Amino acid sequence: MSGDTQAPAAQKVDRRLLGIAFILVLGTFMATIDATIVSVGIDTLAEEFGASVAEIQWVSTAYLLAVVAAVPASGWLAGRWGGRRTWMGAIGLFLFGSLLCALAWDATSMIVFRIVQGLGGGMLPATGQALLARIAGPGRTGKVISIVAVVPMLSPVFGPLAGGTLLAVASWQWLFLVNIPIGAAALLLARRYVPRVPPAGERAPFDLRGAALLSPGLAVLVYGLTELAEGRAVAAATGVSAGVLMLAAFVVHGLRTRTTPLIDPRLFTRPPFGAAALSLVVLGASVFGTTFLLPLYFQTGRGLTAWEAGLLLAPQGLGAVAGSVLVGRSIDKAAPRTLVVCGIALILVGTVPFTQLGHDLPHAVVVAALVVRGTGMAMIGAPVMNIVYSRIEPAHLPRAASALNLLNTVGGSVGTAALAVVLQDRLTARGADVSQAFADTFWWVSALCLLAAAGASRLPRTNVRNP
Repeated sequence: MSGDTQAPAAQKVDRRLLGIAFILVLGTFMATIDATIVSVGIDTLAEEFGASVAEIQWVSTAYLLAVVAAVPASGWLAGRWGGRRTWMGAIGLFLFGSLLCALAWDATSMIVFRIVQGLGGGMLPATGQALLARIAGPGRTGKVISIVAVVPMLSPVFGPLAGGTLLAVASWQWLFLVNIPIGAAALLLARRYVPRVPPAGERAPFDLRGAALLSPGLAVLVYGLTELAEGRAVAAATGVSAGVLMLAAFVVHGLRTRTTPLIDPRLFTRPPFGAAALSLVVLGASVFGTTFLLPLYFQTGRGLTAWEAGLLLAPQGLGAVAGSVLVGRSIDKAAPRTLVVCGIALILVGTVPFTQLGHDLPHAVVVAALVVRGTGMAMIGAPVMNIVYSRIEPAHLPRAASALNLLNTVGGSVGTAALAVVLQDRLTARGADVSQAFADTFWWVSALCLLAAAGASRLPRTNVRNP
């Protein structure tokens, strides 16, 4: 996987492959949109269950922590049982969790059922991407990944809008029941049209020690950062310290074990995987961080409703669609570094106006900035994943896909928690000037873009092909 590895010649993406991509992307759509669709219903659920806001927030946090815990295991499951079987099993678990959530009778049961739902949802993106890459082959991976990679970017944007729409016309149960017809259709279509792909390589034993360190370590770390955002210093320090220690122990274990680790730490030392990983981490932090900040600002700083805030975020999704079309046409022609660096530059350009929120930024400027950000977002994810998926051995695809999706998820959760801490500090410092506090926080989002650019500078300069 060196930067000089030749990329395979591009091949035509036929209708059959596009159909398979559409089926698999339904799972990714459900899993990623469910992380945000409930956000606008938090107040409704708190009222329904008679719970405090602090307690009901765990409805979102529990899902995210379950996703973080499930992603690393998806690679091993796909490698042992096959991608199609693992993907369909994840869909079934996700739908079962969705049904349980709709039947929840109090806050505690809802939180437990969200964990079940998150365990299924956490396996869907990585398993679907790895399976699609196996079916497509290296020569078609770039174009097909450029199509499906836009979905995780659209979901955080349209999730709040979809949630607000559902609550306007139906009861809160439909925040979860809406998954049932989508998932059922995905299962039926997968049984008919998605081919069975045998597991690649030998069936390695499950890394129990690694699983006991990595998934809980990430969950505890995210929990600690969440507590820090809530101002609970003791719980935050305990969670962050314990999470860091567990992750450090996992790295040591991964380097020393003689068996196949859950995620091989050595992957991150091999170019271009390390640079690609850094770019996805920062992209996740920027995308989910901004999706956290802007709706909060629109509602607290400008007095908009949840529906209006979600609607104002929609242009970012439109920009992502436009960017995905651009990437789909150029991903096999332009150098990966060129696409990614241009994407980061556009995200930075689209972020800078939000550092001026204290000057009563017009809605037209907000819309234009979000379109630019969305276009830039689409120019990063697909090229980065194409680099990895087209240059790695088939036997390593499931674990590589797990690692990349885990980094994107962790980047989003850690970035959101870190920006929440910064925002709380700036709100305290600025007092009644809420807009300026948000503007200060967006300077940190801009800094994340510069960090992503540093990682992208190590991506391959050229897109060399086999003759």
